[in-house]
Amino acid sequence: MSHFAQLMLPTFQDPRGSLTVLDGALPFTPVRTYWIYGADGQTRGGHRHQHTRQALVAVAGLVTIYMNDGVTSENIVLDRPGQCLLVEPKDWHTMTFGSGSVLLVMSSHPYDRSEYLDTPYEVK
Repeated sequence: MSHFAQLMLPTFQDPRGSLTVLDGALPFTPVRTYWIYGADGQTRGGHRHQHTRQALVAVAGLVTIYMNDGVTSENIVLDRPGQCLLVEPKDWHTMTFGSGSVLLVMSSHPYDRSEYLDTPYEVK
């Protein structure tokens, strides 16, 4: 069981393929949505936020998210399109991309660079 909140999004499968639904699943209304791709083997992120909440979904491939809330740290593997990780403002996070991965990110606030906190928590 993970310390960090994850959602299993409703997914419907039949011989024609799979369909995952996001409608009403998030605990916030996304105002910014983007996806990261072409980052094979790269680590991105390395920050936390003052106010912004995020929801992360690996819609293709595998992305390992390192999370640290100042008390607990954990690596969470996102490898199913129906798996959604919630990133709270206090959560320092990095994202390491597997080959061919696409990470969908939904944010509760618009982009504002001044809202980012770039100093990681001290290792105890």
